[in-house]
Amino acid sequence: PPQKRLSISIKNPQTKVHTHTFSIMKDISITSEPPSPPQQPSVPLPPSHSTTTTPHPVLRIAFVCDFFYPRLGGVEMHIWSLAQLLIRQGHKVIVITHAYGDRKGVRYLPGPLKVYYCPLVPMVDQDCLPSFTVSLPLLRWIWIREQINIVHAHQATSTLGNESLVYASTLQIPTVYTDHSLFGFDDVASLVLNRVLETTLSTVNAIICVSYTCRDNLVLRARVDHALSRTTVIPNAVDPSKFTPDPLQRTTNGRMKVVVISRLVYRKGVDLLVGIIPLLCQQLPQVDFVLGGDGAKRLALEEMVERERLQERVEFLGAVPHKNVRDVLVKGHVFLNCSLTESFCIALLEAASCGLLVVSTNVGGVPEVLPTPDVMLLAEPNVHSLVDNLKIAIARQEQHPVDPWDIHNRVKKMYSWSKVAQDTTTVYHKVLAEQKRNPRTFLQRMECYASIGGIAGGVACMLALLIHFWVILVEWWQPRELIDVVPDLHPEEKKNTEKNQL
Repeated sequence: PPQKRLSISIKNPQTKVHTHTFSIMKDISITSEPPSPPQQPSVPLPPSHSTTTTPHPVLRIAFVCDFFYPRLGGVEMHIWSLAQLLIRQGHKVIVITHAYGDRKGVRYLPGPLKVYYCPLVPMVDQDCLPSFTVSLPLLRWIWIREQINIVHAHQATSTLGNESLVYASTLQIPTVYTDHSLFGFDDVASLVLNRVLETTLSTVNAIICVSYTCRDNLVLRARVDHALSRTTVIPNAVDPSKFTPDPLQRTTNGRMKVVVISRLVYRKGVDLLVGIIPLLCQQLPQVDFVLGGDGAKRLALEEMVERERLQERVEFLGAVPHKNVRDVLVKGHVFLNCSLTESFCIALLEAASCGLLVVSTNVGGVPEVLPTPDVMLLAEPNVHSLVDNLKIAIARQEQHPVDPWDIHNRVKKMYSWSKVAQDTTTVYHKVLAEQKRNPRTFLQRMECYASIGGIAGGVACMLALLIHFWVILVEWWQPRELIDVVPDLHPEEKKNTEKNQL
């Protein structure tokens, strides 16, 4: 029945004011509510000091790249490390890559990190053969099955990553792209790659670069200067707890060890290393080299060692598992990097975190990585400049050795995967908010592709139109409601999974 409420204030000299509320019903019955506790006067807070915060929703992220475990490299370690931190923050992360030999289907790595090794044919350097529309049904099925709301592609040379950006944009899934490498403008391969990247990035929601040099290079070669506002620089990092110094592992017989750990390919400057080793061994008889890594250029190094009869002073370790990298680094005094091009070298951070003095070529984004000259010496990418800087570094380690723990603590303060994960999730939330506020229509996507201009713009529009109708056909062929959704692992299930893995 309708009722009226009457409030009566009763003053008591020994207590504060209490308010009693009476409900007056039609039958004149009166009920009393107990007095509420005294309340302090509230002072409104400014918006920036609001006491209530809305938690961000759990993200479901799909990392897509041709390059992942069991292959080892900077891109692979970036994906692995970032995925582990995002999982610890409570987000869901999966990795989509192509099959590596017998490693096919779904595998679970520690985390737990779910990896889809898709049955796609690699072409060159573990890069997939372009499939245009063939991979769309499989990727769409995975994204729907895992309820993905962010597609994050890595590396410009990843065919699978470029295709995923186009597919996800067509399916109205927000996209993020991370660029890891520098490329030129004067060779056919780079020109074709830059044109392809310009097409795939025309509809991407956000771009992440690992260094400012990498960002400048990407803006020029992919012509994304109009998208500079959605380009963020988030550097790589290192886990300092896994790369700690151990000076007791170094030799005490007066020998100095120079450590090199990298893929033995042309881009890593192996041809420079072929000239550096015999020259430095001739000038400094107390220096030995430890070479870790494998690749097409290993044969050139082995031939040089045999020709110069340096078998006792050069040690080949072959491919070094990442869990053993620290054990190799702590035995050295100086770390050498001969890369001809590098946007950001994680190996430099790992070596410095282990307390080694670093000598590197002054290329790309390397000068942004470590402070010079107390932690890193920079040299021009030629044999004589690198030899001169190696001699300076070795002399410093012999006369006034640097404190390994001091370098380790400096690197620990500068870099953290937790900070990388935090900055990356900030980008994700911005992308999701933008997609929710202003989703791109079909015509807007066509305008983005047409903005490329010239024949490439027309070709991009025709391919985008073909993919649009292919998506409609696949939606009819594989209805969403018929695709089973995978349940997310709860924290307790994650712990049990990790115990079973151990």
